[in-house]
Amino acid sequence: MRLTRRGRVVLVVVVALLSLGGFWLGTRAAGHAEVRVVVAGHAGLPWVEVHKGDTLWEIADALSEGDDPGVLVEEIKRLNGLSDSLIRPGARIYVPKDTAALR
Repeated sequence: MRLTRRGRVVLVVVVALLSLGGFWLGTRAAGHAEVRVVVAGHAGLPWVEVHKGDTLWEIADALSEGDDPGVLVEEIKRLNGLSDSLIRPGARIYVPKDTAALR
């Protein structure tokens, strides 16, 4: 099968667009994938459900009641196996038993 120059250009453009579309769909699917980190030893720990707009800092600030929320943020990240402060609505965040708001 022989293609004209215009046919080859059209074929390359179509393949490129299909490839870009596939990459775009792949990144969208990866963005919606749920990653759960399972950390043993949560039995008996209180937890907070994350709502839209919540941040880890706000949750720690509400639970610390005047104490330094930065220390509590790091402890919450350690308890939940979080490498950063990104949390998603609907997630269950375990908090230490000895936080001020829970006393």
